[in-house]
Amino acid sequence: MAHRKVPKRVFARAKEDAAVAETATATPQTANNSYKLAFQDIDFLLRDDLRPVRFQLELMKPELLLDEANIGSTFVMYGSARIPAPDKADALLEAATSDRQRRVAERLHAKSHYYDEARKLAQIASECPLDAEGKRQFVVCSGGGPSIMEAANRGAHDVGAESIGLNIVLPFEQTPNPYVTPHLSFQFHYFALRKMHFLLRARAVAAFPGGFGTFDELFELLTLVQTGKMAQLPIFLFGQKFWRRVVDFEGLVEEGVISENDLNLFRFVETAEEAWEKLNLYYATRDRVHLHRDPPPKAA
Repeated sequence: MAHRKVPKRVFARAKEDAAVAETATATPQTANNSYKLAFQDIDFLLRDDLRPVRFQLELMKPELLLDEANIGSTFVMYGSARIPAPDKADALLEAATSDRQRRVAERLHAKSHYYDEARKLAQIASECPLDAEGKRQFVVCSGGGPSIMEAANRGAHDVGAESIGLNIVLPFEQTPNPYVTPHLSFQFHYFALRKMHFLLRARAVAAFPGGFGTFDELFELLTLVQTGKMAQLPIFLFGQKFWRRVVDFEGLVEEGVISENDLNLFRFVETAEEAWEKLNLYYATRDRVHLHRDPPPKAA
């Protein structure tokens, strides 16, 4: 028997049967949705009863494709979809038609340099060499949208590297930014599954100034690490002034709702180089003391 070729499979592939099913003779029976193969029946797949199946599909599709892309780990970058790139910041000021709009535009303008920092950090991370197993490490991963997310994917694109975009269906259109690698561009229906894929391969996270979406993603991550559901990893908050203004971290400690040690879960940074230096130090020693708590700002 050793000289005989044994077939790898004896059943037709689903793709093959699907093609055959499309050629069925038109009759009242074959025209009815009930006759469609279950995996080709969109109306069936979109039933409320099939939500668990859709959960599984949204978990499996990106997982399989990212695995096939040889991605061992990611550097996740969160941040606002509203902070302009520096070359567009002046236009935002010029478009302001009221004092309030001008004040907001001025603050967004002041944060526009974080676009450059996100882009620079992505450039640095994307040049990380393959590991001993040939896996790609610290592949840039963003939400796939504009602004800070665009900067992250753009930085990878600058150095000829691939990057991931995790978009989500929203009531208003969210088109992937043009710098996301097409075969690593994913779209989600469920926020929960999108957030899971943000963190499954994450080995470092950078949170730039942002709003509800950034807060949602960042604080879920901090909760997972705080509760031990996820191992500790470098978490960098870009812009100490912004984060301390919008979140009173010390106040949470004083109120007793988090512990003093919880402030060790993240590190404030200002530049891409600073974040990458601390990341290297962290993984070179695996000594969590390097992510020590930053001192509070000095009183004016």
